[in-house]
Amino acid sequence: MSAPKSEEGLVAWLRTLTARRGSRTTLIGDDAATLPSGAVVTVDQQIEGVHFPTGLAPAVVARRLLAVNLSDMAASGARPRHAFLALAAPPDFDHRAFFRALVRACDGFGVALAGGDLAVAKELHLSLTLIGERRPTDATLGRDRARPGQRLWLGGTLGESALGCELLRRGAHSRGSSVVLPSSFSVKGGLRTAAVRAVRRHLLPSPQLELGRWLAGRGRRRVGAASDSGAAIDVSDGLAKDLHRLCSASGVGAQLDGAVLRSATSSHFAELAARLRIDPDRVRESGGEDYVLLFTLPKTTSPPRRFNALAIGVITRKPGVFIEDSEAAPASRRRRLANDGWDHLRELGDLAGLSGR
Repeated sequence: MSAPKSEEGLVAWLRTLTARRGSRTTLIGDDAATLPSGAVVTVDQQIEGVHFPTGLAPAVVARRLLAVNLSDMAASGARPRHAFLALAAPPDFDHRAFFRALVRACDGFGVALAGGDLAVAKELHLSLTLIGERRPTDATLGRDRARPGQRLWLGGTLGESALGCELLRRGAHSRGSSVVLPSSFSVKGGLRTAAVRAVRRHLLPSPQLELGRWLAGRGRRRVGAASDSGAAIDVSDGLAKDLHRLCSASGVGAQLDGAVLRSATSSHFAELAARLRIDPDRVRESGGEDYVLLFTLPKTTSPPRRFNALAIGVITRKPGVFIEDSEAAPASRRRRLANDGWDHLRELGDLAGLSGR
């Protein structure tokens, strides 16, 4: 058998391989797996030069590693409890600075570092496994629970992290608690603030654990009511790719509101994208590493205002993901959203594919 050409192809093959004999049941496919015991488990890895810049301070690496894993746990609606770390690092790596930051960050989320493995390697490579739990009455969140007629919600803004990644590629870096922008990127005022915020968003994402627990907690009111449950996924590989994953798992389609989607950005986003010569629409839709939740709810249900979530569309019975935009030119008022974004089996390198260059 030839090698899979995409992450989706490999995961689909693994789901078939690991399905129980005579059944289609498998634990593979969501951001985190719920085991028969009720424990919720997720694992994520970070590789220097691939997921974060070479030479990044050990303390920042530690906090980022935990944050991206916690985002997967948020998509399951679980409460993280224990962490296991596999760390391969060069001999001169500052292990103590790394572990001080990791343990401090774990403490802030009620997570105990319970074990792992250490090794020496030429480049920094980390893998963190989180084990969490949910209350027995909580709903089980997953990608396969979207139903036609439900509204599609987004837990935060899009595209900012990808712009931060591009700034890092061009020479931005962190120095202590500060962000130093590239000398060639001379900006002031609100645009400078936006650029610094974008770099921080990329380096230190904020997992939406409280939102995930609220979504799971809704199951207490109508235990076993499938029509009241919804789907959830962590937007880490780009809205387009992760929405396609959600729709594929649920056997549905989606229609997005283009005007609302354009508003799902931070201040000065379009101006910053223009300064970096990056197409704002494409980086918003496919840039990746936003680490916000994408989820569905019945039409009659809305999340509490404190989460600042946006209703960006509806789930449709007919497959396919489309954007409807009444403000666009007539020829492009309805367009198909391509399944574009980060694929872990391909080398992205930079945002050249998303830029206007």
